[in-house]
Formats: sequence, C-alpha cells, structure tokens
Amino acid sequence: MSINSIENATRYSNELDKMFLQKSATGFFADNALATKFVGAKTVIIPDVDFQGLADYDRETGFTKGAITVSNTSYTMAMDRARSLQIDREDMDETGVANLAGKILGEYVRTKVVPECDAYVLSKLGGLAVTRSNTINGDVKKPFEALCKLINEVQAQVGYDEELVAFVDGYMFAQLQNSDEVSKMITVSDFKQGEISLKVKSINGVAIIPVVSERMKTAYTFGANGFTPAEKSREIYMLVTPKSGAHLVKKTENMRIFTPEQNIDADAYKFDYRIYYDVFVNKSGLDAIWAWVSPEVVITAGPQSIEVTEGAIDETISVTAQSEGQLTYQWYKAENENGTGGVKIKGANSATYALPEDLKAGKHYYYVSVIVNGIAGIKSEIATVTVS
Repeated sequence: MSINSIENATRYSNELDKMFLQKSATGFFADNALATKFVGAKTVIIPDVDFQGLADYDRETGFTKGAITVSNTSYTMAMDRARSLQIDREDMDETGVANLAGKILGEYVRTKVVPECDAYVLSKLGGLAVTRSNTINGDVKKPFEALCKLINEVQAQVGYDEELVAFVDGYMFAQLQNSDEVSKMITVSDFKQGEISLKVKSINGVAIIPVVSERMKTAYTFGANGFTPAEKSREIYMLVTPKSGAHLVKKTENMRIFTPEQNIDADAYKFDYRIYYDVFVNKSGLDAIWAWVSPEVVITAGPQSIEVTEGAIDETISVTAQSEGQLTYQWYKAENENGTGGVKIKGANSATYALPEDLKAGKHYYYVSVIVNGIAGIKSEIATVTVS
C-alpha cells in the first residue's frame, strides 16, 4: 500500500481543516476572510470599504456626488509554523497506517495547532484593545455587569443589529453560570462556523464562548515547542467583538507524506504539517473590539538558584511581585530547568517557600505562579536548587 499520494495528502488536509473549525474557539473568523486575495506566499490583500454620508437633495442641481473609497490593504502573515511527525514502521502494519495516521494527526491538530492559533488570535485582539485603550474596569465579583459594559461599548461603535461574540475566561464563565440572575438569561442558540453549525450559549443574543485561561493572555512567545505566556502578559477576562470584526487568514499546505522507504532519516512514516496563518482587523473596525483584562503583574525579583547541603537544609526561595490587584501565590516543583511537568506543592501559597529538609542529592527545580484577583497570573523563572 502506498500512502504517499496526492489523494491521501489532500484528504488529510481537508479533514484537519474541518477539525480545526470544530475545535477552535476563534475558527469562525476564517469566514470573514472570503474576500481576501493572496498575492504572495505570506501576503494577503483585504479590502476596506468607506462611504460618505448622505447630503441634502437640491431641487436645482439634484444629487450631491459621493465617493466610495476602497482601500486594498496588504497584510503580511506573521505565523509560519510547521512540524514533522513520524510513526515508526514497527508501531503498525501497513494496512492500518492510514487509519492510525489520521488519528494521530487529528489529535495533533486538536491538542497543539488549535490551542496555539486560538491563543495567538485572542492575544492579538486583546493586545489591540489594550493598545487603543478599548478596555473597561470591572469587578470580578460582578462579571455580568462587566459583560454588559463591554457589549454597550461595542454596540456604540457598530450599532445594535451586528452579531456580537464574547470570549470569556473559564473562571468568569463559571461565575456567570452560577449566578441565579444570569442563568435565567442564558439560552442555547445556533452558531455558524464555516460549514459547521454549533450550539453555543448566549445572553441577549450575544454568543458566549468560554476559553481556557491558557489561551486568554494579551501576549505570548511562540517558540520551537509551542507557545508560552510572555513575561508581561495579562489575563483577558472577557473580550467582545463583532463576529465579522476580524479576518483569520489560514493557508494550510497540503500534507507531505513519506513512506519508510522514502524517509531518509528513519524507518518510519513521515508526515510534514505546515500552516500559515494570521488575524487582521480592518481599519474601520479597530475600535469595535473591547476587552476587560487583569491588572498588570510585575515580578521584580524572582526565586534565585541556590546550592544546599543534604541533611542540613534550612533555606527558602522567594518572589517579589507588584500589582494593583490582590496577589496570591502557588509554588510548583518541575521536572527540569524548562519547567515542564510542574506539580503543585500543597500549602505553598505565600511569596516565600521553605525548602523541604529531606531533599536528596541532585538538582531540583521550582517556580511560582503569581495570581492576581484569584483568577490568573504569570509564572516566575525557574529556580534550580542543587543539593550536594
């Protein structure tokens, strides 16, 4: 069986695109990109139409002439991301490769591609709102009041007949659902996303899309192993925008597939996945995106790496942070200096953490999450404790 065919590559790409739309919180923005035109590998043109208002009709001269201005703005897509995945020949028989490959690639899109794209889109929109001062001050104990403020601000820009969408942090979404007053106002409605019709909860006709905290920051760093919140990122509690308020331009290249015989690097099936994408906002819609974000948290002094002696440990590590909000802390122990596999340390909820007296010889890795208003925050640098 030859898996390296145009038919298989195209089929995988199409199915992955469908899964992207089903699982992505921001995938519907791709519906607004129909009028875009690719003019290069990473450049698109998006038209921005502007009209002049009405004028008085003159019985002698007739109609007042008015111009229609169409600005074809060029945008360059910033996100060019890719990954090569391999499945060892011994992990499957040849007849089952197509089915297993489909499952693996689908899981990769669901767990890696979709979260990154959502995080990027929401951070760009949230960052735009902050930059243009399109933000509100809200009370975390009164999320519905804050949501109404955001909706009013957006409707003041676009009117009351525009379909709106509210992205809501998971904590705030739970608060809304647990409110007896608000729960009576929540209805379930159809939400169109490409060719897929989804069921979403809405309030007063505004679709409410809950998003996990990890994808609701104002800035991220996108590196060789996914994405992480940027050093000074802030939590986006809520973000309201017209459904047509942004253009998600996504260009997925056809999947490249290689059999073990064609793969010169390993005795394995190889799948190359690559995607260009970015999100753009028309000039006329820059002030139609509003957000409620957390107070800024600044870590002025992170936990320091230290060396201690086994059997005589009496040391602490600490963090110093500043914010206008109320700060709490949670310490973690990680598997390595990159902070992966972090596990909460029970009871370690202050700015200072006393190291366990029974630490064994070797290297131990710690970091602290500084949380503002009990919802979300930022992580410190990794502190390495060397026990000799």
